Amino acid sequence: MFIPTLDSKIVGEVIAEFRKKKGISQEVLSGLADIGRTHLSAIERGERKPTLETLYRIATAMDVKMSDIVAEIEKHL
Repeated sequence: MFIPTLDSKIVGEVIAEFRKKKGISQEVLSGLADIGRTHLSAIERGERKPTLETLYRIATAMDVKMSDIVAEIEKHL
C-alpha cells in the first residue's frame, strides 16, 4: 500500500526559491516572519517541515499567498 508523504527537501527548496526571487536573505526573512534564522535554515535544507502557521508567516513576510507556495510544492512532487 502506497502512503503519500510530503518531501521536506522539496518544501525547503521551494521556500528558498521564493525567498531568492524576492532578493531577501534568510536573516531578513526570519526576522519578518518572527521565526529563528536557524529554524528557517533547517526548513530550507529539508531538515524540518514548517507548520501551517510557520508557512503562513513565511508567505506573509514575502508578500506572497501561502497557496502559491503550496501550488509550487505540488508541481515539484
